[in-house]
Amino acid sequence: MSAHSNPNEDSTTLPAPTAEKTGERTALESADGQPGPTAPADAQSAVLEAAAVLNWRLQTFALYAEVREAAATSPSHAHALWRGKRDTMFAGHPASALGDTQKAAFTGLPVAAYDPAYRFESTLTGEGAGETWDVRTGTDGVVPFVRLGTFEIPGIGELAAWKLAGYGGGIFLPFRDMTAGRVDGSYGAGRYLLDTIKGAYLGSTGSRFILDFNFSYNPSCAYNEAWACPLPGPDNRLETSITAGEMYRSPTRQ
Repeated sequence: MSAHSNPNEDSTTLPAPTAEKTGERTALESADGQPGPTAPADAQSAVLEAAAVLNWRLQTFALYAEVREAAATSPSHAHALWRGKRDTMFAGHPASALGDTQKAAFTGLPVAAYDPAYRFESTLTGEGAGETWDVRTGTDGVVPFVRLGTFEIPGIGELAAWKLAGYGGGIFLPFRDMTAGRVDGSYGAGRYLLDTIKGAYLGSTGSRFILDFNFSYNPSCAYNEAWACPLPGPDNRLETSITAGEMYRSPTRQ
């Protein structure tokens, strides 16, 4: 990103800050710590949804821990583990982005076979560090991201790395490549490679981050219109085709 570029021009909305997304809970206990009156159905539903999202996050963190350990000896084995576990979660987990109709027809995520040519170790440079990317939401004002720097990936291009400026921080690395929107290609709006605040982290060796595009995946909004996602801006677009990772086929909408 140059000093005069504007990353806001292509930003989209983040999910509304509901109990499902934020982990907020409706109190079901009285002041003395004993169970209170029966909660309304919508409050009970919010608690169950929050618990489901928490469990999804915990499973995702655990999965990526297994992936990092397995990849130390066999990245392709780690990829098979990642693919199988994600299929299981999408097919049956209550916090899956798939609705009931989609789950009934689900046969597995469209993930390309592992290709070692798409595995890199890259140092985060200071280019663009400190620049901001403001993502406007319909209900929560502006959610700010701050640029951490740039990954320069041989034969692929440059990608801006971001962190959420508010609580949580982390490293967020979305991208859009030339397969986006094509038949048998990737999701038209782009994919994610790293999102450490949600567990998606492939590890590092010293100061070099592991960037393995075989582990790139679609945002939840690719599968369910009820979700909204931050998507790649101009500094996260690649002028090359990444034929690795999760690809895309249009889901059956409910």
